[in-house]
Amino acid sequence: MKKIVVTGSIAFDYLMSFPGHFNEVIMPEQLQNISLSFLVDSMVKQRGGVAANIAYTLALLGGRPTIMATAGQDFTEYRIWLEAQGVDTSALVTIDNVFTASFFVTTDLDQNQIASFYTGAMAFAKDLTFKEYAPDAALAIISPNDPQAMQSHIRECKALGIPYIYDPSQQTIRLSGEELYEGINGCYLLAINNYEFHLIQERTGLDKSGILDLVDVLLITSGAEGSELIADGQSWHIPAVPPVEIIEPTGAGDAFRGGLLRGMELGLPWPVAGRMGALASTHVLENIGTQNHYFTAEDFVNRYREHFDDEGALDILITSLVAN
Repeated sequence: MKKIVVTGSIAFDYLMSFPGHFNEVIMPEQLQNISLSFLVDSMVKQRGGVAANIAYTLALLGGRPTIMATAGQDFTEYRIWLEAQGVDTSALVTIDNVFTASFFVTTDLDQNQIASFYTGAMAFAKDLTFKEYAPDAALAIISPNDPQAMQSHIRECKALGIPYIYDPSQQTIRLSGEELYEGINGCYLLAINNYEFHLIQERTGLDKSGILDLVDVLLITSGAEGSELIADGQSWHIPAVPPVEIIEPTGAGDAFRGGLLRGMELGLPWPVAGRMGALASTHVLENIGTQNHYFTAEDFVNRYREHFDDEGALDILITSLVAN
C-alpha cells in the first residue's frame, strides 16, 4: 500500500472535567426546557481533530500518512509538530483570517461526555479534491468533517477508484439516511461504534446483513466490551486491552483507527490488525489529550504480547519502525 490519505477535521480540543455525574443534574422530564451550566474543575487545550488524531497514531506506529484537510490561521505550530511526528501535511491547506476548528467537551466522573464543535476553517474542506491534492492515494479514510466535504470525498473516491474507509463517527447524527447509504455503499471498510451502528440501521433501513452486502469489512466498537471485526466472511471479537488507569477517553476511537490502519498497511491478519487498534486505543485512555500517548515499537509489541498471541506477526512492525 503506497499512500494512505486521511481526511477529516483538524481542531484544537478544549477538555474539561465535571466533578459529578450528568445523570444527577439532567432531568429527563425537563429536556424540552433544558438550560444547564456546568462548573468544571479543570481545562486543558490540546491538539486534536479526527484526521490529525488518526494520522498521529498511524505515524507513531511507523506509517507515513498524508492529511488532506483545512486548518486556520492559528495552525502554524501545530503543522510543524505534526511534521516532526512523521505526518505528511503537503495536502493540508491553511485558510487565512479564520480560526482552526475547535472541540469543547466536558467529561463527568462516569466518563460520559457532553460536547460542542466550532467549524471554523473546516467549512472550507469541501473545496479540496484528491485529484488536486492527493492524486496518488492508495487508500483514503473519510472521517468526521464538514458534511459537504464528506459527501464530496465519497463521490470522488468512487469516481477515481480509490478504496475508502467510511468513518462517519460524530457526524452520523447529522447525516441523513440517504447520505449514510451513499457513504456505506461501496466502501472498503465501515468503522462505527455500537450506538452509531444502531442509528445507521434506523436511518437507512438496513439490517446488519444488508450493511454487510454493501461493504467489504465492518468494524463495530463497543468500548470496554471490545469490538467486532467482520472481513472475508469471518467474524472476530477484538477484546479491549485493560488500561492501567482511565484518565480521559477523548480520541480513543481515532487511535483505534490508526492502529488498525497500520496493521492493514503492513498486510497483517485482520485479528492482529484489530488488536493493534484496541491497544492503541487504550494508550489514549491513559493520557489527557488525543495525541499525547507515546510508545516505542518494542513497548507496543511487548504490551500486545502480554494480552494476545500474534505468532510472530508483529516482528514486521519492529523491523519497519527501526528502518524508519
